[in-house]
Amino acid sequence: MKKWKRVDSLTELPHKILESAMKAGIDVDARNRSGSYMMIDHSAVIAKVNEYFKGKLEIMDTCDALMKYKWLRNYVWKLVDKEEDEYTKKADENLGGGYFLRIMKNAKIDLPLQSCLIMASENMEQNVHNIIIAEEGSNARIITGCTLHPDVRSGQHIGISEFFIKRNATLNFTMIHNWSEETKVRPRSAAVIEENGKFISNYIALKPVRDIQMYPSAICKGRDSMARFNTILYSHNGSLMDIGSKIELLGKNSKGEIVSRAIATDNSRIIARGMLIGNNSGVRGHLECRGILLDDSAEIRAIPELIGNRRDIDLSHEAAIGKIAEGEIIYLMSRGLSRDEATSVIVRGFLDVDILGLPKELNNEIRRLIEKTTTNL
Repeated sequence: MKKWKRVDSLTELPHKILESAMKAGIDVDARNRSGSYMMIDHSAVIAKVNEYFKGKLEIMDTCDALMKYKWLRNYVWKLVDKEEDEYTKKADENLGGGYFLRIMKNAKIDLPLQSCLIMASENMEQNVHNIIIAEEGSNARIITGCTLHPDVRSGQHIGISEFFIKRNATLNFTMIHNWSEETKVRPRSAAVIEENGKFISNYIALKPVRDIQMYPSAICKGRDSMARFNTILYSHNGSLMDIGSKIELLGKNSKGEIVSRAIATDNSRIIARGMLIGNNSGVRGHLECRGILLDDSAEIRAIPELIGNRRDIDLSHEAAIGKIAEGEIIYLMSRGLSRDEATSVIVRGFLDVDILGLPKELNNEIRRLIEKTTTNL
């Protein structure tokens, strides 16, 4: 496996690497980012904070951070059980790196941080462990992309991510996966949110993948804490996407929401899971799953679960799976579009990024990615 050298700027990397990174939402010149981290295979090639934000946030490779900060050992494997399954065990035994992101106390970061994990070697197993700490009173947004070198077809990605949202902190985290038909992906992530903290997790997968299984969880531990999981999935070319989210509402008056949009076609399968657990007074939660089947070869399975342990809670869910209404297609065709063009327009409208609650610039970036993927289905 090639050992990649550190760079001062992402623009110093080979064109094909940058091409893949951009497809996963990465801003190569980083002018609209507060900081950047990139790992190629198991080499951290950049971990840099933009000048204006120095002292407000910290970006390091996880291995370097563990050597620098002894206290960080108290955060590693605190939320995800290293014995959970064969993939967590592999990540523990063969740590290859990952990112450590820390937003300092009361820091307001008005430009997103970005990170990118790339597999550039054929048939490799990439094991990473990410630690994200939003200190008390901080506010930040992160966009992270996971992808392959254009010449790589197969591999396995195991990503452990642990999020710590401190008192009165807000973190908006967006992950974009851009894999291939022969990639196996196993993220394992969890978050804990303290009093009046907010954690918003957005997940977007638009490219085929052999199979992906993930079930991130959030624990709203503090009073008036909040967690929200948003998911946008487009499954095709025989992909299997088993993707869900779980929120445990422990803090009094805490809130949780799980929203997913799923489209399946071309012999692919989506299993959309969701669980809300109400364990304290005054908690509220809602779970929503909507799916569209574009042909009879695909399958979407929605599995919503609500668990209530107090009488004064409010948990709800709704799920709907169906086809595109023929009337909508006919209307657009009457306006001069072909059937394929009409279908693409409807799909793009269904995969509405406005549910992600992103700032305008980032919202437009994600919208462009969806448009490229769904044009002329």
